[in-house]
Amino acid sequence: MNWTDERVEKLKKLWSEGLSASQIAAQLGGVSRNAVIGKVHRLSLPGRAKAGGTATAARAQKRNTSAPRAPNYASRVATRTVTRQQGATMLKEEVEIDTVNEIEYRPTANVVVPISRRLGLTELTERTCKWPVGDPLKDDFHFCGNDSPDASPYCGYHQRLAYQPVHERRRPAAQPRG
Repeated sequence: MNWTDERVEKLKKLWSEGLSASQIAAQLGGVSRNAVIGKVHRLSLPGRAKAGGTATAARAQKRNTSAPRAPNYASRVATRTVTRQQGATMLKEEVEIDTVNEIEYRPTANVVVPISRRLGLTELTERTCKWPVGDPLKDDFHFCGNDSPDASPYCGYHQRLAYQPVHERRRPAAQPRG
């Protein structure tokens, strides 16, 4: 199917009247909805007019914005405009979004971090802690190397970091947000 001048003019007319790409394809015959959409983009036609209205009225309504909010509006709530399609028209809707609450970090009291023996990979045994320290791509990378009890891969300190009981992992999520 070729786009003749008559078919292009009919496409422009139907598009300005607010018909959908599917409706235009049906009226033109022999073209798909996607062919109509592609031709509209290549012709750089403006957005479809709303059915029953004029293109200028649609543009004037688009410029209309909501009233500005008071400056003391809660800073933790952001507002964003979302465009949703409904039928042959596009609606704009304001949606309030809660921002992420900061989690307060409280270090555990009386924590003693053991001094690392700074062992390399070839110096590790089955009785040494294999907790990696640092960036493996850097020269100062090493393993903890302290004694590990009961053939565990980690020393007592790193065991507590690696193997947290389920109830301790879920506790921060269960606390009410204030």
